[in-house]
Amino acid sequence: MIAYLTNLATLATIFGILAASLNLLIGYAGIFSIAHAVFFGLGAYAGAQLAMLLVPDLLLACLAGGLVAGALSLCLALPALRVRGEYFVAASLGLQMMAVTVFSEAHAVTGGHGGLVGIPLASLLGFDISAPATFLMVCLVVLALMLLVIRLLMRGSFGRGLMAIRDSESAAEAFGKNVARLKTLAVVLGCAMAGVAGVLFAFYMAFVNVESFTLEQSILVMAMVIIGGTATLIGPLVGVLLLLLLPAGLSFLPFIPPTEIGSVQQLIYGLAMALLMIFRPAGLAGQSTGQR
Repeated sequence: MIAYLTNLATLATIFGILAASLNLLIGYAGIFSIAHAVFFGLGAYAGAQLAMLLVPDLLLACLAGGLVAGALSLCLALPALRVRGEYFVAASLGLQMMAVTVFSEAHAVTGGHGGLVGIPLASLLGFDISAPATFLMVCLVVLALMLLVIRLLMRGSFGRGLMAIRDSESAAEAFGKNVARLKTLAVVLGCAMAGVAGVLFAFYMAFVNVESFTLEQSILVMAMVIIGGTATLIGPLVGVLLLLLLPAGLSFLPFIPPTEIGSVQQLIYGLAMALLMIFRPAGLAGQSTGQR
């Protein structure tokens, strides 16, 4: 039972980092991307390759995964500078679909559909951190650091500029905000954080393949952010806990066949998002627009 709870806590922490990174785009910058799993995957593959080819040091892998995801996030930042709203959602959908094809076909880097197997146990500055409880503590530290960075950034001029763009891009530009630079920095930072989450995921699972970085994963992370509450630090974490604990809870209901749990889960996700949009559009932990 302890091992099961530790596993759930570790996955919740990793997805907490991923959801917080997407919240930086959706909640604070108003950039609705449905391609966030792409950068989660880029970080995972970069970290896994570094561990398998060079050294399984988590710090170096996180730096590599963050840099790769941040650099390639320009593929998302460029459409964000040219189009808005539903047009950007369509552009990010195209990026997501293209990335899944690349992940599936680039066998030399990603292992194709078979994935990368045998990722070495994680170490940190020469110390073994592969024990479940130890790795969980490391993930919690990374999550705390990410949330601290986001909090500090959002309380400064960068955060105020992003929220001005979110509320009215034209007004922000009229008041002298460099919209292009702020949006690009937001995308790079959010995607780099997603890359770090991908590295942690790769080390924890010791195996990664394209199935973890599909459109469904991107939608799941977006649901975590929206259900929990955008533009708050705690909101995405609430969403992660609810949506990760849901499958575990459904598995204990005897009247739901194991083969139908996925379908029921998707139905509940959709119903929850629809009800929240009607009765609590700011999310469970969100604030009203006037309180942000």
